[in-house]
Amino acid sequence: MPRDNMASLIQRVARQARLTFRGSAPGPGFGENLHRLQQLLNEVRAEDLRLAPRGPAAVPMPMPGPGAAAAAAAPPVSYMHICETESFSMGVFLLRSGACIPLHDHPGMNGMLKVLYGTLRIACLDPLPPAAAPPSPGPAGPRRRALLRSRQLYTPASPPCLLTPHSDNLHQIDAVDGPAAFLDILAPPYDPEHGRDCHYYRLLEAPPPGADPPALPREVWLLETPQAADFWCGGEPYPGPKVSP
Repeated sequence: MPRDNMASLIQRVARQARLTFRGSAPGPGFGENLHRLQQLLNEVRAEDLRLAPRGPAAVPMPMPGPGAAAAAAAPPVSYMHICETESFSMGVFLLRSGACIPLHDHPGMNGMLKVLYGTLRIACLDPLPPAAAPPSPGPAGPRRRALLRSRQLYTPASPPCLLTPHSDNLHQIDAVDGPAAFLDILAPPYDPEHGRDCHYYRLLEAPPPGADPPALPREVWLLETPQAADFWCGGEPYPGPKVSP
C-alpha cells in the first residue's frame, strides 16, 4: 500500500527540483539543494506512485509499420508524464523485458534516475572535446569522443543515477531479467529550439564475442545514428498522486 505521506513526498520532490534547477546556471546553494533532491528521490518507491511490476512479456515485439500489426504493437518503452516546467521535467519510464533505451545524450542538461522496480544495466559516458582526427575505418557519419566510465546494475535499493552536462551525460539503459521502471528528472527538459535535442549513438568498437570487456574507464569513439527502428516510446497515463510544481 502507498505510504500515507507519499502525496506530500512526490510534491516535495517536484518543488525541490524546481528550487534546485531554477535559473539558467547553478547558483548559490546548488550543491546543497541537489543533495536534498537526491535524498527525497531516494525515498520514492513504485507503490508510492501506484505502480506495480508488470509481467515479463518475453515474446518478441512487432516492428512499427503500416497496417493492423503496427496498431497492435506494444512499444518497448512507455512514458508517464508527471509534470514539466521551463526548468525541469519529471516522469516515469517503463521498459518491457529485454527493452533497451539506446545510447543517447542530454545536451547541457542535468538528470536523475531512480529505479522503481526491476533491474537496469546503465552504461554511462562523459563527453570529451573533439579530437584532431577521428579514426578513418568504419561507417561514415558524425563521430565524437567519449569516456566510457561505468556499466553498472541498478535496482530499487540503489541510489539515484546522476548525470550532469559534463559527467555521465551519455547513457544506455537496458532492462535486465524482466520489466523495469524508473523515475526520471531532466533539467532543463529537452528542447530542440534551444539546442537540447536528443542524439543517438553507437560504439564504433566492441570486444570480440566471448572476450572479456576492456577495463573501465576507457576512451571510446561514438558514431551518431538515427533513432533505431526497433526503439520507440509510447505514452501512458500517470496513475500516482497529483503534482503541482
